[in-house]
Amino acid sequence: MAVLRPAGEFDTSYAYDMASIRRRWQWVLLAISIVALYTLPLYANRSTVALVNRIGIAIISVQGLNLLIGYTGQISLGQAAFMMVGGYISALLVGNLGLSIVIALPAAGLGAGLVGLFFGLPSLRVKGFYLAMATLAAQFIIPWFLRHAFPDILNETQGLIVEVPVLLGIRFGDPNSFLMLTATVLLITTVVAHNIARSRLGRAFVAIRDNDLAAELLGVNLFRYKLIAFFLAAVYAGLAGALSAHYFRHINSETFNLGDSIILLGMLVVGGLGTSLGPFLGAIVVQLLIEGATVLAPAFVQLFPGSEGHAVQAFKPLFFGLTLMLFLILEPRGLAHRWQIIKASWRLRPFSF
Repeated sequence: MAVLRPAGEFDTSYAYDMASIRRRWQWVLLAISIVALYTLPLYANRSTVALVNRIGIAIISVQGLNLLIGYTGQISLGQAAFMMVGGYISALLVGNLGLSIVIALPAAGLGAGLVGLFFGLPSLRVKGFYLAMATLAAQFIIPWFLRHAFPDILNETQGLIVEVPVLLGIRFGDPNSFLMLTATVLLITTVVAHNIARSRLGRAFVAIRDNDLAAELLGVNLFRYKLIAFFLAAVYAGLAGALSAHYFRHINSETFNLGDSIILLGMLVVGGLGTSLGPFLGAIVVQLLIEGATVLAPAFVQLFPGSEGHAVQAFKPLFFGLTLMLFLILEPRGLAHRWQIIKASWRLRPFSF
């Protein structure tokens, strides 16, 4: 959809034309939102802060998936496996080597990115459903490796107890303090992902997504850019996995499974593929739906007697699957597209409808 500008707004310079935030009130609103995020523990309860932490970690992972699927058009079902790699790397660096979280987080992202490069190699020869099956292999190979390789270090199926990260004397051992870490990483990844999408690299990604043969004829190196997309997606997954490992204080080969990869993909579909806003909307909506499934579990038990023991576990995938199906039917381009339509209708008022 073409970007509609309000009446009377003109581009007076190239910098203004390319600016993502164009008006002063938008800068003010952004500053207020950032301050509200960092000060959330002052006016919200602990469960709300914990939910925001989980949403922030999910957004980081979905942002990487958006670069790969939304912009480059390469399907992946192994995002949760790369989160596992990042979680293990950060846990070992902080716990065994005593390194700072400032070093462990980038190292976890880089390590997961290198693993993602390996599983991105089939993207040159296969696409679509076959590429999805190739990336699905990561969800089986990586957990198997973590269970059986280096048992003295990785502790087999029991996994690792993850140390509380400490930075400048601050211990990020509870949701309130950990929010500072999650919010900071989220801000950095958001700025980087948004600028990648607007750069020459992002335009090459979109060209591959729209028509890879035409992109190759125009001089785009398909193999190089596809591998870069897989690398970036895995880097984001590694960062999210490292944060998740330190937040929950434990990680093993079952912490991130195939179901988590599907949920991350569902978040991207619900939010909107190929948009900067999509990961935010998708992660927020799906996480709230998962929380809602917990609240509605008693009603679910009344509808299906005899399910008291596993009502919540059974209701969450049912609720998520139904929501995803409805979005694919009613809003296939995601909530971000609907938001663009609402903004366009408002700017065209009173001729909006």
